[in-house]
This record gives sequence, C-alpha cells and structure tokens, in this order.
Amino acid sequence: MAKRLLIRGGTVVDPSLGLNGRADILIEGSTVVKVEKEIPKAEAEEVLDVGGLIVAPGFIDLHSHLREPGQEWKEDIESGSHAAVAGGITSVCCMANTDPVNDNPVVTRYIVERAKEVGLCDVFPVGAITKGLKGEELAEIGLMVKAGIVAISDDGETPKDSKVLRNAMDYARSLGIPVFTHSEDKTLSEGGHMNEGELSSLLGIPGMPPEAEEIGTVRDLIVAKLTGVHIHVCHVSTEGALKAIEAAKREGVRVSCEITPHHFTLTEEAVREFDTNAKMCPPLRSKRDVEACREALKNGVADVIATDHAPHSEDEKLVEFCKAPFGIIGFQTMLPLSLELVRKGYLSLEEMVRKLSLNPAKIINRNDIGTLKPGARANVAIFDPDETFTLTREEIRSKSVNTPFLNKTLRGRVKFTVYNGKIVFKS
Repeated sequence: MAKRLLIRGGTVVDPSLGLNGRADILIEGSTVVKVEKEIPKAEAEEVLDVGGLIVAPGFIDLHSHLREPGQEWKEDIESGSHAAVAGGITSVCCMANTDPVNDNPVVTRYIVERAKEVGLCDVFPVGAITKGLKGEELAEIGLMVKAGIVAISDDGETPKDSKVLRNAMDYARSLGIPVFTHSEDKTLSEGGHMNEGELSSLLGIPGMPPEAEEIGTVRDLIVAKLTGVHIHVCHVSTEGALKAIEAAKREGVRVSCEITPHHFTLTEEAVREFDTNAKMCPPLRSKRDVEACREALKNGVADVIATDHAPHSEDEKLVEFCKAPFGIIGFQTMLPLSLELVRKGYLSLEEMVRKLSLNPAKIINRNDIGTLKPGARANVAIFDPDETFTLTREEIRSKSVNTPFLNKTLRGRVKFTVYNGKIVFKS
C-alpha cells in the first residue's frame, strides 16, 4: 500500500471544487484520495499541519525558459525546477528557444527525460512552430506531440509569413494542441529596447511602440479565426491588444491569453535609471497599460498569470542598456505579486488560484492537475499570504538573479510544495 500523507488544518482554496474553507486533504502515493472537513490523523503515516495557511492546487506556469539544452550557465532543468517549486509551481511549460532548438522529437525527449531525472515538478516542453524558429519550414510537430510537447510556439519569433502560420495552426488544430504566440509586428518594433513614448525620447533609447503588439495580435487572431485553432497569446502588455482579444472572444474565436506579474506591477518608469534587470520583451509599458492589464485579469479577458521566466547571467546584463538581453526571472515572485491583485481588489483569492492553476491546466488539456479533486495528481501549493520576506540572492534558487525585485520586500510566501504526493519544498 502506498504511503499516505495528510495535509491538515489549512484553508483549502480550489475553484474546481468550489471550495474556500477549512479542509483536510488525504494523499495516497501520488494521488489525492479524499478532501473533507476533517480527516483523522490515524488515516495517514505522515501528517503535515498547515493551520493558518492557504492550500491550493500546485501552480502551473505556461511560459518559461529553462535554457537546457545549450545555455546551462543561465539556468538548467534542475535549477529551474528548484526555483519553480520554491514559488509553489508544480508544472512548468518551457519554450523551444533552446540550443539546439526544440523543433524535433529528439530534443523533446531529452527535456522530458531530464525533467523525470530531476523529479521536482512537471516540465512540459513547448515545441517550435518552425525549424530553427526561422519562420519558414514547419517543425516536426506531429512527432514532437508523440514525444511530449503540449503546445507549439516560435516564442519571440512568431512566423511573419501568415501562410506558414496558417499551416501550423491547421496542423495544431488537427492534433488537438494550442498555438502559443508572441504577437508582435517586428517591422515596427525592431531595434527598440523599451516602450516607445515620452520617457524613451527623454532617455534616448529607441522605443517599441504599443501598436506593434496590437497589430501582431490582430493578425494572429484573424488567422486563428480562419483555422479554428486554440490560440494562446503570451505576455500581453497593452490596452490595444487586450481590446482585440476581448473582441475576438465575443466573436467566438478560441483564444486565451496570459499576463505576467511584471506587466501588471511595473511601469516603464522602472527603466528610468537604465536598469537592465527591468528590460524585457514586450517592454514595461505605460501606467494606462498596466491598469488595462489589471482590469483584464479582473473581468476575465485575461485567463492566466504566467511568468515568462527568462534567466540571464550577470555578465550578460551588466552592459549598457541597449546591449543587454531581454528578460527577467519570475518563478519566486509570481505568488507575492499576484497576491497584490487580491489585496487591491482586482481578484478574489479564488480567482487568483484559478488563473494560476485551473485555467492553465485547461489550456494545455490536462485534467489531472490544477485541481485537488479525488483522483487528481497530488500537486499542492501551501502558502502564507501575509508573511513578508526579502528577495535576496540567497533566497533565489535560480542560477540567475536578473530581476527588478532583487532585495525588495515581498508579501506572500510559499511554505510547502507537494509534487506527486512528495514534499519537494519547505521554506
């Protein structure tokens, strides 16, 4: 008989169960077997008392970069997994821009097997749309699906050729997987390093106009409507793009979208001092765009909170602003920044959990995660929403420390993470 773990005394928040209240969870092996108001301690070999804490389905991050294979000095699957579970994340979708690119089943299988060896969390590969992310010839999508990909995306290089994109979307629809898009008209934004506006002019930094994201989003939505595929728009950052997505949803387009914590927390003012740890793509936007992102999460236009965790070494970031790469880490800041939306009244705690667990699971067609229903896999995030901590270098589990929140005090701390019935993180 498999070992039984009892998680006892916490406040269970699970939208799939309609539950927000005191309850116990009994786990046998890697599976949830019972969720009840009170379960006797005698039913389990191990008891985890979590009184005063929130117990939720393990979080699912639809958008991350683990850098392995090929750029392990920035991050690898092991270090990324440690950082993920420290943030309550039990499932990670990793993008295809590895070296070599994940555009074939050999690379896909390597990622899947390496993640199993590490064994701390799910790592779901996202396969490339095109070979080498070049936007020309379709990747080996069917074979990658068999090897374990859950979606396709050229990440920052969504195909410029609409016919190539249409073919990929037709193929993805037939295979039952979503297409993740980085929606941007690069002919308009190429050469830019921050949001285009008064501040970019003042700083003398070439800008990336919000309209580039809006144009790219509209194009991608039109092709998605044509093909009937499920399109998931990554890291939406502008009011215009969100309006386009809202209109597409009303028209019946199968579209979902995500917003990152940095895009609903920070404005372009974070780069005023030329801080390369505040440089990302899409860039931090105006105060109006930040408010639009918060409202989109509140009203349901935005379905998911995802990190776009993008590690870079200090050497890469310690250069002049326009030479630095785009991207910041985000696994360990996702929960505290998301909780700020709860405190400010944009989301209830249940809605926050929905956007961190249940909704992402639905997008990648997984009904065994994102829920604590009996029979589901026992992936659990247990956190104190009020405990504060300082995000020091010592706290960060990633190999990289490129975050604008370094040495900042954050509120909301993961205390335990359970993966497949095993406690894989204790704060």
